[in-house]
Amino acid sequence: MIGRNIEQLRKEKGISQKDFISKMQTMGCDINPTSYSKLEGQVRIATDKELYVIAKILNVTIDELYGDK
Repeated sequence: MIGRNIEQLRKEKGISQKDFISKMQTMGCDINPTSYSKLEGQVRIATDKELYVIAKILNVTIDELYGDK
């Protein structure tokens, strides 16, 4: 559900997928490119820790990740 929103927000911020994954790893999220790609492609669900880290990197609330602005 949120994969498309995350991808859109990431692109709006001008962050490449590779750099985004690197930032997530720096913040303690053990994620690999394949897993992240599946998240954006809505093939898998994000964990609570991933949601927290993604929201921090994008400087948005978790509600905004779901499209609730």
